[in-house]
Amino acid sequence: MKNIGIWMDKEKAHIITIKEDQEDMTTIMSDVETFNIKGGSGTRFKGGPQDVVQDSKYLHREKQQFKAYFKKLVSYVETADRLVIFGPAEAGEKFNKELQENYKGISEKVKDVIKADSMTDNQTKALIRDYFTKTTSKI
Repeated sequence: MKNIGIWMDKEKAHIITIKEDQEDMTTIMSDVETFNIKGGSGTRFKGGPQDVVQDSKYLHREKQQFKAYFKKLVSYVETADRLVIFGPAEAGEKFNKELQENYKGISEKVKDVIKADSMTDNQTKALIRDYFTKTTSKI
């Protein structure tokens, strides 16, 4: 049985594959940019000229970058028998939603989406190993 755990955030994803007591860790970097939207009042006087900020174009660009990031991740996890997603922010939930909408076969393999803080590589491996050990012992 091939178990895969992903610890992911907006910047990177650590994919830990556990198969027959062997662990393999791959890190995938995302190309999702951090936007610092600038704009607002262009003057200190009330009612003066203001710059119009187009939030929608930044949000659309970020959405497209997330789609490309998730597509990269799918190529690594499509062979999994069981999949669990960990992460500190909403990236894991977004990835799960993307799987449910566009990758039904893979989304059925997702056993859990769990919030977890940033960790070292060894802590990440231990977390995923422990998760699959506990769930396997319940079966």
